[in-house]
Amino acid sequence: MTVLFGTSIPVGQAAAVAVSAGRTPAAAATQRTSEGSVHSWDLSTGVDGPGTRFVTFLSGCPLTCLYCHNPHTMKMRAGKRTSADDVIAEARKYTRFIAAAGGGATVSGGEPLLQPVFAGELLHRMKHDLGLHTALDTSGFLGARATDALLRDVDLVLLDIKSWDRETYERLTSRPLEPTLDFARRLADLGKEVHLRFVLVPGLTDAPENIEGVAAFAGTLGNVSRVDVLPFHKLGESKWQALGMEFTLHDTPSPTPEQVAGAKAVFAAHGLKAV
Repeated sequence: MTVLFGTSIPVGQAAAVAVSAGRTPAAAATQRTSEGSVHSWDLSTGVDGPGTRFVTFLSGCPLTCLYCHNPHTMKMRAGKRTSADDVIAEARKYTRFIAAAGGGATVSGGEPLLQPVFAGELLHRMKHDLGLHTALDTSGFLGARATDALLRDVDLVLLDIKSWDRETYERLTSRPLEPTLDFARRLADLGKEVHLRFVLVPGLTDAPENIEGVAAFAGTLGNVSRVDVLPFHKLGESKWQALGMEFTLHDTPSPTPEQVAGAKAVFAAHGLKAV
């Protein structure tokens, strides 16, 4: 979806109000809006957090997941330089509809924590200026970049734990797992609600001990209110081809309903709601 531009609001006034109220998003101290690389924004229902949500997709990601269904968001330069004012102005058009539908706003990507100042301002203003429930969709790899102030403006974290086996995780993402686990523990310490996401990929993440490892870890955290077991699909393959990139999982099948049900049962056995 192409990024559109809306009417901006007085940034200095918004920042001054934030500071006077004791709320200090990253951009408030400079009294001007931040800018970031935005791929697109859209309205979605049921896949980016509860209810109907205004979702901002930021560009750039440090991971190169083999099954990424948005490979066009991997590079920062693939996005359009956009101000937080423009995003907020667009979201404002839908706030009454979103509120009536029990939804909110989600900052996604790419990886939003690759642009923590920009993501932080969006979350802050979505929550305090627009009164929306906020969600951060992240792999957790850059969780150390999320300040406590940023996380105070997040009502829900959609956290991907792609594998428990370290070698599999690095094969899938090109990055180590530990930063994500550290971030998950920090969220637990903060009591921040988490929806965990786990993609079931036959031949990669479907080993019983792998699923058990993720489930056992999640079950110890105490803040995971839901687990989304997501069946691997190849709907993004054409996007890889259009970018001249090789989709190495071309011959990997989607899991059967029985395999998905089995994975959900493992999470349920650890006291987690798996859907």
